[in-house]
Amino acid sequence: MKIWKLGLVAMLGLSLAACGNTTQNKSTSSSSSEKTDAKAGASKTMTYADPSSLEKSYDVIIIGAGGAGMTAAIEAKDAGMKPVILEKMPVAGGNTSKSSAGLNASETSVEKAQGIEDSNDKFYEETLKGGGGTNDKELLRYFVDHSAGAVDWLAQNGIVLDNLTTTGGMSVSRTHRPHDGSAVGAYLVKGLEENISKRNIPVFVNSDVTKITEKDGKVSGVEVKIDGKTQKVASKAVVVTTGGFGANEKMIAKYRPDLKDYVTTNAAGSTGDGIEMISALGGALVDMDKIQIHPTVFQKTGYLVSESVRGEGAILVNQGGKRFVNEMDTRDKVSAAELKQEGKYAYAVFGEGTKDKVKAVNQYISKKMVVEADSVDALAKKLDMDPKELTATVDKWNKAVAEKKDSEFGRTTGMTTGISGKVYAIKVAPGIHHTMAGVKINTKAQVLKKDGQPIDGLYAAGELTGGLHGGNRIGGNAVADIIVFGRQAGQQAASYVKG
Repeated sequence: MKIWKLGLVAMLGLSLAACGNTTQNKSTSSSSSEKTDAKAGASKTMTYADPSSLEKSYDVIIIGAGGAGMTAAIEAKDAGMKPVILEKMPVAGGNTSKSSAGLNASETSVEKAQGIEDSNDKFYEETLKGGGGTNDKELLRYFVDHSAGAVDWLAQNGIVLDNLTTTGGMSVSRTHRPHDGSAVGAYLVKGLEENISKRNIPVFVNSDVTKITEKDGKVSGVEVKIDGKTQKVASKAVVVTTGGFGANEKMIAKYRPDLKDYVTTNAAGSTGDGIEMISALGGALVDMDKIQIHPTVFQKTGYLVSESVRGEGAILVNQGGKRFVNEMDTRDKVSAAELKQEGKYAYAVFGEGTKDKVKAVNQYISKKMVVEADSVDALAKKLDMDPKELTATVDKWNKAVAEKKDSEFGRTTGMTTGISGKVYAIKVAPGIHHTMAGVKINTKAQVLKKDGQPIDGLYAAGELTGGLHGGNRIGGNAVADIIVFGRQAGQQAASYVKG
């Protein structure tokens, strides 16, 4: 099977396609819905600031209006600062809007209330293993130790994630999602937007930050192209939350030429602007070849099939109707196994129980991604698959679920739901999903130079930073990343400005 490469226009819809972060890009392509005039406000929950109201200086400038950027702005405001958010795209949300699985966190009040035994140490060790042992251990320690606080902070701000599921590489259900089991992205963005509006934090969209300025070795503000002209805006602190470069074909080809023809799940804003601006200031870059491919991407549109589908009982089968991997292994391993199958694709197969538990499936159905049938035999015929083989596979899987033992591939999670009732299948193959590459930060979210010293007044959070996830990101860790380090960046920027 050919892995199609899509243009950026197809990536612009705020669909539930990734577990990504914030974005702010150089791309000029956009969907008609995103071309809404910034003065009117394209968001349903906030009104964007009029370009003419942009002031000459702010306490803290945040570049990028995704999850990390809005989180940083809220924390800066609550610390007494006067922050502003500048977003290149016509709407806020970025890759966060496309996040699907949930937010990973350990030792949370939600886990405890549901009787789930977990620990920060277990979360740390499983993430380190998932990253191939190459994760920045200081960042990882801070991340897991503050993950429960992220869940509580969101709840305090009216964003409740009390439904738990499991993602690949995790041994317990620590992926927190909305109460109804829906995808986390749209819910999280809406909640953050409401908090931004409540605090009267100005958000300027269609605002392309082209340069971070310095004076006497310290950050002094930015240059931004807004309303057709370039303006200088002063600030003692700048927080960069512009996302990764998963939609930048040139950067992908530069750092991972083997992936240049892969479809991407990323929003069009994920073009690495922040990485390039920080690099120009002498900021250090790390893990630039660490680019994650996700095993379950609908190739025609680059739409991601959430890992929670497998976490709630789906299996992967090849064209022969047979399973070939532990579906809940880490994304790199599942993708590698998939690429060894004839045609380099697979089908995610599941039943009514999984559909009921994962509300995102209704999105997939509406987008005509799903093949459905009243029986396994009928589904196999629709997929041009041997009915006997698929039936045998499903029967064996249902037995494994009943006995809580997968003798074939050793799967131990996502085994609470068998395949029964109406059955469904989605054809999937690997696609570019997340760039673990980016700028180097410390646990204070300070951007570091090549000599390890921080650039005074410059902070970063989210997917444009590197090191935390190592060689492979665990599903659910990106959303946790943007909240944990978005909070830290906002708090630390405020402390820096206060002196």
